[in-house]
Amino acid sequence: MSTVKEAVDVEIPLRMAYNQWTQFEQFPNFMEGVDEVRQLDDRHNHWTTSIGGVRREFDTEIVDQLPNDRITWRSVGGDTRQSGSVRFERLDDTRTRVELTMEVETSGLAEKSADALGLIDRRVKGDMRRFKDYVEGEGGDTAGWRGRIRPEDPGTTL
Repeated sequence: MSTVKEAVDVEIPLRMAYNQWTQFEQFPNFMEGVDEVRQLDDRHNHWTTSIGGVRREFDTEIVDQLPNDRITWRSVGGDTRQSGSVRFERLDDTRTRVELTMEVETSGLAEKSADALGLIDRRVKGDMRRFKDYVEGEGGDTAGWRGRIRPEDPGTTL
């Protein structure tokens, strides 16, 4: 698995940054290669991506979500394996640090080559810069989901 980590400081308050990130269906507006994200319920999203000529569909599950602090997810089912966390840190009343950490397991020659060349890392860095531009350009608070999702008990199977 490859680990990618990137942080951006956005010129909006913590609550607004968190709210915008919970608008998963808006991700194609700033994530390169993401064609569609459909929110299935509070925990699950269905993704359609096209990266390097390879189209994939997969589901993710939010395993931990604490408003204004973090969202942690993992892929479920299918042949796409990834997990990650996004954290939000208040810098002051008008600025927030958004830090994304992802672990991606590449499959196939094209994905392994892209990873070896640093393309996955550059794509994530670009996505975070585009997120910054997107949220700073929105000009208003969005109504984000502010519920709490707790990790499953260690003995629970999914």
